Amino acid sequence: MTCHRVSLRRTALAAALALSLHAGFAHAATDDDKPSPASSPTPSAEVDARNNPRQLDAISVIAPGETRQVQSIGVDEITRQQTPGSSALKALDKLPGVQFQAADPWGAYEWSTQITLHGFDQSRLGFTLDGIPLGTMGYGVTNGLQVTRAITSENIATVELAQGAGALGTASNTNLGGTVQFYSADPDMKPGVRFNQVIGSDSTQRTFVRADTGDHGGFSMYVSFAHADTDKWKGYGDQKSNQANLKAVYQWGDGNRISLFADGSKRKEYDYMDLSLTSQRALGWDWDYLQPDWNTAVGIANALNGNGAYPAILNALPADYGKGDATYYAGGGIRRDGLAGLSGSFNLGGATLDATGYYHGDRGEGQWATPYQASSPTVPLSMRTTDYGLDRYGLTSALKFQLGNHDLELGVWGENANNRQERNFFTLDGQYTSLYTFYNDQTPFLRAFLQHYETKTRMAYAEDTIHLLDDQLTVNFGAKSLRVTTDATSLVPTTAFAQGSMKASKGFLPQAGADYRIDANQDVYVSYAKNIAAYGITPFSTSQASFDAAKSRLKPEESQTWQAGYRAHGETFEASVGVFYTRFENRLLVTTPCPAVVTCASSLNNVGDVKSRGADLAFIWKPIHGFSWLNSLSYNRSQYQDDYQNAGTVHTADKEVVGVPKTMFSSSLNYEIDGWRANLEGKYTGRRYITYTNDSSVPSYWVVDAGIAYDFGDMSGFKGVSIGFNVTNLFDKRYFASTGTNGYVASDPLGYNQTLMAGAPRQYFVNLNAKF
Repeated sequence: MTCHRVSLRRTALAAALALSLHAGFAHAATDDDKPSPASSPTPSAEVDARNNPRQLDAISVIAPGETRQVQSIGVDEITRQQTPGSSALKALDKLPGVQFQAADPWGAYEWSTQITLHGFDQSRLGFTLDGIPLGTMGYGVTNGLQVTRAITSENIATVELAQGAGALGTASNTNLGGTVQFYSADPDMKPGVRFNQVIGSDSTQRTFVRADTGDHGGFSMYVSFAHADTDKWKGYGDQKSNQANLKAVYQWGDGNRISLFADGSKRKEYDYMDLSLTSQRALGWDWDYLQPDWNTAVGIANALNGNGAYPAILNALPADYGKGDATYYAGGGIRRDGLAGLSGSFNLGGATLDATGYYHGDRGEGQWATPYQASSPTVPLSMRTTDYGLDRYGLTSALKFQLGNHDLELGVWGENANNRQERNFFTLDGQYTSLYTFYNDQTPFLRAFLQHYETKTRMAYAEDTIHLLDDQLTVNFGAKSLRVTTDATSLVPTTAFAQGSMKASKGFLPQAGADYRIDANQDVYVSYAKNIAAYGITPFSTSQASFDAAKSRLKPEESQTWQAGYRAHGETFEASVGVFYTRFENRLLVTTPCPAVVTCASSLNNVGDVKSRGADLAFIWKPIHGFSWLNSLSYNRSQYQDDYQNAGTVHTADKEVVGVPKTMFSSSLNYEIDGWRANLEGKYTGRRYITYTNDSSVPSYWVVDAGIAYDFGDMSGFKGVSIGFNVTNLFDKRYFASTGTNGYVASDPLGYNQTLMAGAPRQYFVNLNAKF
């Protein structure tokens, strides 16, 4: 069955399932981390926070009563401290244990965006929005979507971060190393319209408008639209997006609620060029794609194919450098997404049922002007596209009730996903500058592959939280069962991909923890969690013979995490310290597991374990009204435990995990007085290795952002009028932000692997806000 657009009938079915009292899906499983009765779904900032505990204004580094390391950021940090339109992930970067990287100042350029937690990269974390799974938020559109395409940042109320071990019921089949849960804001209780306009460096223009109906007998709704357009900070091209959000809520009786969230997103990005250590030194930080210099691109393509010498522009590179890949003519990506979720929370009299039905559809295309496939004898380049089609729908539900001092929760999550990926080549006949249309609307002259994947996820969980010693001691324990099956079909003949079936399954994945309240202001906690990850589509990215040989011996990646910590808070401070130990087993990597003198195909292989150990410290000081100072310090030592075979022995035992700094430090000052707001934020990121044998690395760096704003109050019929000024990378630091954008290699002592992204230089932005 090929991937196709799901009909409105299917969408309606998913919505109906969300409201049913069934916890359906055979074998299945779990809810996402739905809010408990004590922490209802997130409202807007204008709703009384006493009735909506998930609504936060700023940062919280403590979570009293939680048996895991949990921290949160609120709407103030997301929308007021950052340049409007910035990814909510960027705001998390100031929390301990978090590394977020991007090549643009907003953290929105998807090829470069990366987040790691305690040594785990993004592909091994879990992400949800209002309990709807976002998959790994990867660029390749295999199981979800990036949060910036799922919701406009102004409509996010709270982000909850769990480093190391997410909640047991989180709707994710990849959360080996932690979870990030986003909660959308509820509609305002009063009708009105809010407006934000941003202008700034590189011809940036961004407009956000949101209209709220206010409350009408328990019903409220908002609809918003955001348009963003900015030139790249180097090279040719721009990045544009249009996004609409709608949220409607109806509440009645005692604790009954239905909400609908819908998102539509269109995004277009011209790419930044991946750099290597050597290309950056030889060609500079501003080296990029060649577009619109067609003649130089043709010259490089001809030289790559043995027709003439490379253009003089590449003479600064070493003679043995792969100059044909030093740059290309152009590259970019297009994404079209639709997301809808219908949620209900129902008071059953002594129990609460939460349920969400959801649908996500994506159509995407990555475009690259390749010198490896000619369009004709006279044009040595062609347009290579990688096309994505994803339709997924699912249901989460959780039944929560109390028996004495026991809080019990039973939940399920089920999802079906149809994913199609294909690679096509189209003719180029000369210079082009458009990136607005899908090439796959045309007929390709060559098709490399057309793969269809059908993935079914089924999860069920049960958890008991016990309150002892007059609520001084909280103990929770539970387990989940997870099964993920992926069936792959090759729809055109290919030797690059396999077809068949893979299943990752574990019937018992326990999680347990305890929190002891020392007094009203202090508590200590310990926890343990075990998780596995689905295989995804990676096992099929080999020949059929390699897949068949590897299938029977592969085991899913697995993690076991132990945490312990201390939390304290008072009238003027919050503080936390935590330690962790994680054993990550069955790490999977595509390798050639035989010596170079023996011929064997590449395949997915188990390359051993990883051990991570470290500590996180966070401290917020609020000595006077309007002033806060957050400091966080992280130490993480993540090491490979084994050597592995890849055309010979790769000596990785006791080497540091790629892309992960051992130390990070963040400091953030915020001050408000008489309508003025100012913030200054600095982050230190330690050295990161970019090869498995640690023979190449990128240096440590500091980067500082700053902002100032003034609230005018009400004026000329408008309310809440304010103007803000933000500077990103205040001291214009040149540094490598993202690593591994084109993957990591075993060894690269000369620094030739083009897998790095430069961080954006200093940028300036002005924003105007008003309501009416």
